[in-house]
Amino acid sequence: MHNEVDDLLVHISHSQQQMSRLLDAERQVVVRMAQIIHELPDEEPRFDGIPGILESSAQVNKSIVAYLNGIADLQEAMAEMLVRVVKETAYPEEE
Repeated sequence: MHNEVDDLLVHISHSQQQMSRLLDAERQVVVRMAQIIHELPDEEPRFDGIPGILESSAQVNKSIVAYLNGIADLQEAMAEMLVRVVKETAYPEEE
């Protein structure tokens, strides 16, 4: 009976940790959104016509491409590490 209670308490503890992580992630999102909203101008931006809009769109596109390239680099590094881990676990060195 004590083992069942202990297992239940361990399970509850893990679920509470996961809830805490989820709430922290949501808090970080809310903080970031508040920062973004704070940075928005109080007035309507003036793009100076079509050329200004095109320039702003180009800057946004460059930022998106840089972000996606960063994500791709991260995925590549993670894949390389995973390959190393799989090789190490598949063929452990004998001591």
